[in-house]
Amino acid sequence: MDNTERILREFRSIAVVGLSRDPSKAAHAIPARMQRAGYRVSPVNPFVPEILGEKSYPTLAQVPFSVEVVLVFRPSAEAAAVAKDAVAIGAKALWLQQGIVSDEARHIAESAGLLYVEDRCMGVERAVHGIVKA
Repeated sequence: MDNTERILREFRSIAVVGLSRDPSKAAHAIPARMQRAGYRVSPVNPFVPEILGEKSYPTLAQVPFSVEVVLVFRPSAEAAAVAKDAVAIGAKALWLQQGIVSDEARHIAESAGLLYVEDRCMGVERAVHGIVKA
């Protein structure tokens, strides 16, 4: 089983760094789809207090509960910093959404033992593998 399928099957909680309040953007639509599929989605966005009916946190460090997967909807240049934050909070996996790649983020995550995926759409992968958590 590759990392994409393993993450989707084994973990339930997803902190989404860069979750957008704009429903027309993938950074909103994909997390909303994951939430409807039964995953616990926690927004990480310092500009809004709530998204998708969930409290939004300014940073990963401020999420007050355990996070299994950190899903990144930020530019590739910011991925390494998010990887460091994911390691610091004890996440189990780091997933960079489609179009986002970072050798440095990969190195940080894998060196700390996190499962790592980049440049893949979590929503597409969930559908391809037929995974539903609800």
